[in-house]
Amino acid sequence: MSQHETIETFQFSAESKVLADAAIAKYPEGKQRSAVMPLLDIAQRQCGGWLPMPAIEHVATYLDMPAIRVLEVASFYTMYSLKPVGKNFIQLCGTTPCMLRGSENIMKVITDKLGIKNGETTENGMFSLLEVECLGACVNAPMVQINDDFYEDLDSDSMAKIIDQLQAGETPKTGSRQPGRFTCEPQGAMTTLLDQEPLRAQKAGKENA
Repeated sequence: MSQHETIETFQFSAESKVLADAAIAKYPEGKQRSAVMPLLDIAQRQCGGWLPMPAIEHVATYLDMPAIRVLEVASFYTMYSLKPVGKNFIQLCGTTPCMLRGSENIMKVITDKLGIKNGETTENGMFSLLEVECLGACVNAPMVQINDDFYEDLDSDSMAKIIDQLQAGETPKTGSRQPGRFTCEPQGAMTTLLDQEPLRAQKAGKENA
């Protein structure tokens, strides 16, 4: 969907309705409003990554909530967007750990390569950029989230390569850009619990060797 398009009406599709009803069913009878966040996510995905007001109003009706209460949720969390976003929505963590590890350099690479500033979308609708609060991988700072994928332990070169791959229609490998690192274990070799190193971490080490 183009960043200039609007959505005048909204109804859950058959597939979205199944997902919405499953989310509501997780809560006790009469507590369906607790499902507001997953329903907003379902609506946002159906709309191509953003929440027009008709979608917010539909979620409110679906959950028997005042529309303003749903809008309050949608406007509070950066996981929801109230305006169209690009095909590749880059969310850059700017919280303290990422800032101390060079998030400003990552921001500069993104803005220089794409020609957009924080909060903007490229003219071709391929990329949007937003600086957000903590994305929950502080030990792997700095990091970005692009759509549903996370890219961690970034530097200027690795961020530039990710953008180049996306522009070429490729799918960059997710996770850490630190050689030999599997998830959030300490940098370098392990020093404790050597006999309990997860098998998947061992496998990752062999693959990165």
